[in-house]
Amino acid sequence: MDAKEMVLHTLKENSEPMKAGEIAEKSRLDKKEVDKAIQALKAEEVIVSPKRCFYTVK
Repeated sequence: MDAKEMVLHTLKENSEPMKAGEIAEKSRLDKKEVDKAIQALKAEEVIVSPKRCFYTVK
């Protein structure tokens, strides 16, 4: 499973929007990898940011 899939899986498991640091902690990924995955997923419009620095599945 690559970083994007891990981030997406972690967000789907949690009902509340999460910060990148929380995603990194739960998925056991490096925060820089999580940041890159978040940017890619946002560009693909798979995830959204309901408020600044928080992310959730669309």
